[in-house]
Amino acid sequence: MRVLRGRAAGRDADRDVVAAMLERAAETGEASVRVWRPHRQLAFGRRDSRADDYEVAKKVADACDFPPVERSVGGRAVAYTGNTVAFANVVPLADMRVGMDDRYEETTRAVQRALWRLGVPASRGEPEASFCPGDYSLQRDGKLVGVAQRVRKNAALVSGVVVVRDREEIAGVLDPVYAALDVPFDPDSVGSVAGAGGDGDPERVARTIEDLLVGDRPAEVEHVGDAPDVEPAD
Repeated sequence: MRVLRGRAAGRDADRDVVAAMLERAAETGEASVRVWRPHRQLAFGRRDSRADDYEVAKKVADACDFPPVERSVGGRAVAYTGNTVAFANVVPLADMRVGMDDRYEETTRAVQRALWRLGVPASRGEPEASFCPGDYSLQRDGKLVGVAQRVRKNAALVSGVVVVRDREEIAGVLDPVYAALDVPFDPDSVGSVAGAGGDGDPERVARTIEDLLVGDRPAEVEHVGDAPDVEPAD
């Protein structure tokens, strides 16, 4: 198994890393895992892009210092502050028509166990009017984790976001963005690992999730790009 760490120098290049993981799995049958801290951004889903006031929502995100991007996997908008952790679990497929629920369950269970190890007794589910609502969310004093899946011929990507800290900042930008998209959202539904009493170090969160996603499988670590996996100081 390949384990990728760090992030590329720019947002577009960083997204290309995950796309290349999926392509390689489809071509070679090699699984891979990546857990990292994406650049500061607000990632819109494809459903968001069809909203009447999508351009307004993008301008709102930009005005809040969250550069807008559009992603190919997932549902509704998600904010990354630089302390937010993302994960990508890429697996080869023999038949793209089967196994979706099993892949969701396996990945969600691994991330849940990682949160337990970090001191957060997270459970399945999410509060009403949460960001990027879905059936495989994790919560503790608010939504902590959202999980999505993309399936293509010969490979699948199960990915997600973990709110480590900065709960107020994330809620503050998502509130006007979701209003522009005309999607229900309750700012109080946003939780965080730190706010739930867990370890709020994003790097420790990332490595713990990586460890649980990899499990007992032998892994070869590769480093992505030249940029450190941290946000620069202002």
